[in-house]
Amino acid sequence: MKKFFKVVVARWLARTPFGLAILGVGWFLGRRRRQREQEQAGRSGRGYVTRGSGRPPRSGRR
Repeated sequence: MKKFFKVVVARWLARTPFGLAILGVGWFLGRRRRQREQEQAGRSGRGYVTRGSGRPPRSGRR
């Protein structure tokens, strides 16, 4: 529901040049916030968690 609301608001704002400017500022601020959160997680030792090779396991017969 939250994603749907975001899409509706983004489409409504994108109708005007002023709305596009607001969307651009919001995107930029959100990007900076996510980047800052990732840096803080890296410093605390809770960075990326490896989960194997990244390939799906083999299934079925050979």
